[in-house]
Amino acid sequence: MEGIEDVSTIWKQFKEEGSQESREKLILNYAPLVKYVAGRVSSGLPPNIEYADLVSYGIFGLIDAIEKYDPDRGIKFETYAIARIKGAIIDELRSIDWVPRSIRFKARELEKSYVALENELKRLPSDEEVAKHMCMSLGEYHQLLQQMSFISLVALDELWNVGGDKGDKVSLVDTLEDSRVKDPSKTYEIEEMKRILADAINRLPEREKIVISLYYYEGLTLREIGEVLGVTESRVCQMHTKAILRLKGRLNSAKGALEV
Repeated sequence: MEGIEDVSTIWKQFKEEGSQESREKLILNYAPLVKYVAGRVSSGLPPNIEYADLVSYGIFGLIDAIEKYDPDRGIKFETYAIARIKGAIIDELRSIDWVPRSIRFKARELEKSYVALENELKRLPSDEEVAKHMCMSLGEYHQLLQQMSFISLVALDELWNVGGDKGDKVSLVDTLEDSRVKDPSKTYEIEEMKRILADAINRLPEREKIVISLYYYEGLTLREIGEVLGVTESRVCQMHTKAILRLKGRLNSAKGALEV
């Protein structure tokens, strides 16, 4: 990433000396990452959430990433920082409770419906079957998905609680393998989460799987994904919402089974 000359030298100075000057240079150099992440997150939020506020939340994530980044781990800083910046923004959004409780309740009920129907039918349920299970019309079901889009757009970027007295958390980037860790007990839960998530993604309908891949791994916006698939942005938003609810339902179900 360009911005200041010889970033590796600045990193070395900061990690070895912890100087305030090198820290500020790193913040200045990587500040565009915060604007990039804030822009992606803001595209799926209601208009009352200000982009400038998201940037300010994200700066704290960038600072945290710079403080905690370990160059020896072999992970590119941008990859590590983006996850931390998203986490800081989402933590703040959750703290101000910007999604109505009624929508959160309906989201949990829909997650449970997906899991229950999949277990009962031994396959992925259709929209009609889910709507019937929820005692609503197909139109009401689609309207509900639209209302839930604000929740689902940031769902996979949330930090996952991994238990412990300290309330430890892990982001998706933390699931990248660290070959220096030899004790299986230290990595079991992360590895199990990776396995469950991968299995849940593989069970998604093909188009929902494509949406997840293009949005989270290729960095495309919902509008761009719509152009790829030949559908409207609204339709992509619905597919994304359904995919996230399916994934969260399966993860919560698996997590509950592991805790028994």
